[in-house]
Amino acid sequence: MDFECSNPSLWREALSSYQARVESLNKPDLVSLDDFYRNELPSLIYQRNPNPYITTTELSKLMRWKLTRGKWRPRLLDFVSSLDESSVESASQKAFKSLPDLKKATSELTVLKGVGPATASAVLAAYAPDVAPFMSDEAMEACLGNCKDYSLKQYLLYADKLQAKAKNIILFQELAYEGNSFTPSNVERALWSSAIGVKLRASESAPDPDIKTRKGTKRKRKH
Repeated sequence: MDFECSNPSLWREALSSYQARVESLNKPDLVSLDDFYRNELPSLIYQRNPNPYITTTELSKLMRWKLTRGKWRPRLLDFVSSLDESSVESASQKAFKSLPDLKKATSELTVLKGVGPATASAVLAAYAPDVAPFMSDEAMEACLGNCKDYSLKQYLLYADKLQAKAKNIILFQELAYEGNSFTPSNVERALWSSAIGVKLRASESAPDPDIKTRKGTKRKRKH
């Protein structure tokens, strides 16, 4: 998926393949973790109105989702799992109240050990997908051409681009008399899904290395 694409149909197609892409990775527990993150966790957070928050257990499970869908960094999971319950509740309450100010909301969460802007973005996206997209490597690469910078400054630039893209897609949908909404989090999932699809197709079309080895062995024998 080209980030500059403005065709709502292509974005919806990429987004609709998200679940299949998650399943295609064949990673232990990813399907159930993704269901927890996208469907169960938002409801749990919203049930705690008027002062919503996230628990340490939920943050730990969110971290497992993030690391399983992306790159596995076990030390981050250890840090988050050992956080004090009251600290997580207080930080997340302050963060949610700070929205839509993403800079302040992210900063409120990154005081927690093991929680950087990327993990903070996942927490915020679970609560406010219409404001805060998750900072995935695949979406970062697609819209900024770089997925190595996990700073707050980079996240704010990334979020701004995905917010603008979501509005752009909605505008084109309205022009085509299609009223479906599209959030920044939808944009992230569509970009992630598209990137995983490209990787899967590349791996399927790659030649079998064992065949090359056998062919190479035969040539040596001829000489």
